[in-house]
Amino acid sequence: MKALVYNGANSLALEERPKPSPAKATDAVVKLTYSTICGTDLHITKGDVPTCKPGTILGHEGVGIIEDVGAGVGSFKKGDSVLISCISACGTCEYCRKGMTSHCVSGGWVLGNKIDGTQAEFVRIPNAESSLYKIPKGVDPKAMVMLSDILPTGFECGVLNGKVEPGSSVVIVGSGPVGLAALITAQLYSPSLLIMVDTDENRLKVAKQFGAHYTTTPDKAEGLVKELTDSKGCDTVIEAVGVPAAFHQCQELVAPGGTIANVGVHGVKADIYLEKLWDRNISITTRLVDATTTPMLLKLLAAHNLPAERLITHSFRFADMLNAYSTFKAAAENKALKVIIEM
Repeated sequence: MKALVYNGANSLALEERPKPSPAKATDAVVKLTYSTICGTDLHITKGDVPTCKPGTILGHEGVGIIEDVGAGVGSFKKGDSVLISCISACGTCEYCRKGMTSHCVSGGWVLGNKIDGTQAEFVRIPNAESSLYKIPKGVDPKAMVMLSDILPTGFECGVLNGKVEPGSSVVIVGSGPVGLAALITAQLYSPSLLIMVDTDENRLKVAKQFGAHYTTTPDKAEGLVKELTDSKGCDTVIEAVGVPAAFHQCQELVAPGGTIANVGVHGVKADIYLEKLWDRNISITTRLVDATTTPMLLKLLAAHNLPAERLITHSFRFADMLNAYSTFKAAAENKALKVIIEM
């Protein structure tokens, strides 16, 4: 089969790889129909994720058709259309029982990280019973790809960890796909104020279309937040970039008693300014998505109450995978959000 392989920092190649088969009774093999590229994949290509070793097939998002299942898989059969979760969960270990499936002792975020991922014609899915979802009839499979990672990530790591409540004030630093996913799902809780911060004017324009009340660039963010909150700051501040400057700015935007919810993938250290924050009663949360909300989000998508398809801006054939990466890396120049890879 053809696969997109990470060969070390800034080195990607389409290569021939053996077609996978179930290695355990709990495995399934999925033939991909659509995949995509995540911002985390870009962090990997820069060498920011040391758990991903050279030679790994990238990708942790996609939808496809069951090709084969192990003897222990009873919920899926050959020919089923399925959504692949970015998190592989056994469902029985200590962490899974706590709802922390991202730290599953036999899974977690392994696809495209510790084992071969979804940017290939076929992928082996461990813990298939708890890591795949049947696609309802009538649902756009391209839109379903947004449920593999970015929508549950924005919702769980940003909105839920950030304690968004009815009437609360929210500022999201970073208007990329995950930041927009947080914006979309934050509206499930009816906050009174939603502010988006980004350097990219096109993404700020898109944020307004998705429901942001105000948008601003980082150099003007603190002034706008003070103006709109009587100098208090926001109750929830969501960091959705993954660079130190963004996390540092979040500390300037949070209100006393508020929460900073980190979503971004950080490859270098970022400082916490305790000399400013020690007496402000704030919380700082970190999280890797657990994808435990995927069934609920899937129902919203099937009911046409989640505009997931609007996050897709570009489509590529799998043979053009390297061009897809180039487009996604230059997102501002190309006005790119999510790119869909048709297999």
